[in-house]
Amino acid sequence: MFIMQGMGKKPRRPRRAFTPEFKAKIVEVCQRGDRTFSQVAKDFDLTETAVRDWVKQADVDAGVRADGLTSVEREELAALRRENRRLREDVDILKRATAFFATETR
Repeated sequence: MFIMQGMGKKPRRPRRAFTPEFKAKIVEVCQRGDRTFSQVAKDFDLTETAVRDWVKQADVDAGVRADGLTSVEREELAALRRENRRLREDVDILKRATAFFATETR
């Protein structure tokens, strides 16, 4: 970590969580058009990337953009991935149980 500081890189800030209401407020400020993403990020102590991502997601959710998944689709995808992982674990357990009982009956 000390080596990185000597190279001129800033230390990473801890990850923060923001409410949907806060994100919506930031998006609204950006969409008014009187400030740039960079200015909004500085004013609210955010990264410019986070601000751009929130505005993009709001545009996708509103149907303005079509180059990404809506928030509802993202939630559904995450739920399906969790279910898929659980089902794979179940199949793995059943395979091991089948192998165990196959050797027990011999």
